Amino acid sequence: MGSTDYKQPLYATRIDLPAETRAQIIGLLNQTLAFTLDLKTQVKQAHWNVKGLDFYQLHELFDELASELEEFVDLVAERVTALGGLALGTARVAAQVSELPEYPFDILDGKDHVVALADRYAIYAKLVRQGIAKTDDLGDADTADLYTEVSRAIDKRLWFLEAHLQASVVASSNGAAGTTEKATAEKTSAKAK
Repeated sequence: MGSTDYKQPLYATRIDLPAETRAQIIGLLNQTLAFTLDLKTQVKQAHWNVKGLDFYQLHELFDELASELEEFVDLVAERVTALGGLALGTARVAAQVSELPEYPFDILDGKDHVVALADRYAIYAKLVRQGIAKTDDLGDADTADLYTEVSRAIDKRLWFLEAHLQASVVASSNGAAGTTEKATAEKTSAKAK
């Protein structure tokens, strides 16, 4: 994962986690903060630039996704500060630390935006699940719970995105995946025989 050259301070707190553990968790949370900020801006890029027949529906969905990510930005940053750290939440830090792929600027169609966002949500979902395991291993049930809360929401949003892409896939009569049009043609052909 990317990192910054900034020396992270560790402020005193009465939270009963050892300083070394808190420092590790703060580093993980700041990494998550960078990914979350990056994902939010990529979702807004899609929100502003989507075109096509599903424009309004996707424009609204993408805005909803970005708003939810903004809540996660706040949740993660406030956990950093609660643990005695400094939340590193600028766009420059996010650009330096996040490993999400750059959002494509050459797409307009709604489906292309959905694919791009689904790809990025999947990467982010994996990062968040790793955060659950790492913070649990470090003995911080509260931060693991925060990651679990985010994970549930991100998985649900990934489902929303993927549902747009799965709509035309059905099982054909031989069990192989095909499109709705192919399955309809096969059924019509079978009835004619």
